[in-house]
Amino acid sequence: MKYLKIMLILVMVVAAAGCIDGNDTTDDTPQYSLDYSTSNDTSTNNDEQATNQPNTSTTRYDASGYCPYVVDGDTLDVEGVGRIRFVGVNTPERGESGYQQAKDYIKQMCLGKTVQLDIDDAKKHDRYGRVLAVVYVNNVNLNAELLKRGYAEVMYIPPSEFNPYSWT
Repeated sequence: MKYLKIMLILVMVVAAAGCIDGNDTTDDTPQYSLDYSTSNDTSTNNDEQATNQPNTSTTRYDASGYCPYVVDGDTLDVEGVGRIRFVGVNTPERGESGYQQAKDYIKQMCLGKTVQLDIDDAKKHDRYGRVLAVVYVNNVNLNAELLKRGYAEVMYIPPSEFNPYSWT
């Protein structure tokens, strides 16, 4: 009986250790693992790709999901995927001029909606563990829209499959 209790405690300790990811987060928003199983192929023909519209997508999305929380103008959460960092752009930080406008725009576009993600194949995560992606809502490239509307500046950090200079 004593042996059984010790084994049960060991199993619980090992199971609990497997649940700890080592990421230190400063808030209590949920963290998710990256799941590519939600991807769908929305590829189009070459005629549609030739239109070269900077704010629309003719690409295949890597993932999609519901957005329950917007952190700021360039970061949000997507259920089933995790914390997303808009690749190639940088919006003002809290306390800086333009912060609230950028955040409000992303809230208006994403909060409570399904977003699609084109995850950066060259570098999938930033140093904070956030998924790097171009975010789309209704086929609109929001990374490009942030630049176009003046809410963000280009922040190109190689390696990246995306060239944000082509969005301006």
